[in-house]
Amino acid sequence: MADISADCATETSRSFTDPRLLIPLALIALYVIWGSTYLGIRFALESYPPFLLAGVRFLCAGVALYGFLRWRGMASPTLLQWRNAAFTGVLLLGFGNGLVCFAEERVSSGIAAVAVASMPLFAALFSGMYGEWPNRREGVGLAIGFAGVIVLNLGSSLSGSRLGALALLVAAMCWAFGSAWSRRREMPPGPMNTAAQMLCASVALLLVGFASGEHLPSHPTTRATLAVAYLAVFGSIVAFSAYLYVLKHARPALATSYAYVNPPVAVLFGVLLAGEHVGPYDLAGMAIILFGVAVITLAKQKPKAA
Repeated sequence: MADISADCATETSRSFTDPRLLIPLALIALYVIWGSTYLGIRFALESYPPFLLAGVRFLCAGVALYGFLRWRGMASPTLLQWRNAAFTGVLLLGFGNGLVCFAEERVSSGIAAVAVASMPLFAALFSGMYGEWPNRREGVGLAIGFAGVIVLNLGSSLSGSRLGALALLVAAMCWAFGSAWSRRREMPPGPMNTAAQMLCASVALLLVGFASGEHLPSHPTTRATLAVAYLAVFGSIVAFSAYLYVLKHARPALATSYAYVNPPVAVLFGVLLAGEHVGPYDLAGMAIILFGVAVITLAKQKPKAA
């Protein structure tokens, strides 16, 4: 009887760590949480300057997560792992997120999400440079998703600056390259990878913020501070950990599919919380994007010949 109970407990434990379960859960977290962070950044920018906002967000999240993991007995990263985490963290969180915060001072949260949706195309290019091109069905899904983003943008009455658009394009490229590069490097294990990247990126972001003349607000609004807390806990610790997990256990096209879902999610949050309007182009674009993601998700890589 004891052996049967032990076997059942082992089987249950394996089911909770099965990628077939964790990958869909992680993708849902990425789709919903990261879709909402664009509006969260907009609220936080009411009081906090962009680079210090990102730096404080990742510093608080990184210190909390790193301290918790060390308290639980997880080993600190090696020097090589710290180096790789620093390079990846600066690309993904420093350039990737810092420039999004910078751009959202000049463009709306919705248009920021739409622009960042170009990231899977850059990810496919950089992954291809390492010999991991999307298969045919994934390529079709990527094309459909990008077409949906274009349709979504056609219906938008939002305007933006050239500087903001350039910042978002660079952010998408840096995120894509950092994602492709890190897949082939020795990174810290599990959640320690998240903590190390956030700590390294926070140092770079704070240096840029203070060097550019930014100052922390003396009397931030309650909504802005709550937005920073939401970004740190859910946008950083929960969603970024989910992204790194999917990036490690799934193909790049699926791991980056969140960038196509985030625009319609961002638009929906804008409607619910900021009173933004949704027109027919917005609805059509959302439907096309979700169809493209479904194609990517259902794509199966052909087995290699023995």
